[in-house]
Amino acid sequence: MKLPDHFQKRVGMTTVGVIFCALAVGFFKCSSFGVDPFQCFAQGTWERLFGGVTTYGVYYMILSGVMLVLDLFIARSYMGVATLVNMFLTGYIVDFAVWVLQSLWPEPGLALRVVFLLIGVLVMCFASSLYMTSNLGVSVYDAIPIVISEKRKWPFRFVRIGCDLICVAIGTLSGLLPGVGTLITAFFMGPLIEFFNNKFSRPFLFGKDAGKA
Repeated sequence: MKLPDHFQKRVGMTTVGVIFCALAVGFFKCSSFGVDPFQCFAQGTWERLFGGVTTYGVYYMILSGVMLVLDLFIARSYMGVATLVNMFLTGYIVDFAVWVLQSLWPEPGLALRVVFLLIGVLVMCFASSLYMTSNLGVSVYDAIPIVISEKRKWPFRFVRIGCDLICVAIGTLSGLLPGVGTLITAFFMGPLIEFFNNKFSRPFLFGKDAGKA
């Protein structure tokens, strides 16, 4: 079987991207400024519909599984090793990051929480750009705006903002009030991921002129 072009780079980008994305979520959680848009949707619907039935961890795995089945119909080309890593290992990396940060700073002040939030958002967007561009699989949620953008020929940054805002709206209607960090990621993740795609990830993988396309 012929390996994809730049295979070693793709594996490296996927590995770094998935690990750093999970670490970024740890920073995000320790900032206590809310959760990212998809987590807002997941936690809100869990509390409203299934909080008394099962744990959040079990619900999240079931939700991810349902979305994986959906993605296999509409976004099969974006399913890969990174998809499975995101589903089954990200939670452990996030827990490790939170444990380290809380061990070092048990009660962070406002200024440090803001720093955590900024690190979380920027690193999450950079890491997402890496593993999306590597094309060895994306998370079950990330695949949806990518496919919509490609099929409808709409700019990715606007599609991502739309998907994130829908998640925030559903989470809010379910009773989970979004935090400042939730709104920041809803409006800025799409544009920031596209920025990193053009300025780093595509040029790194395909050459310096790739980001100009």
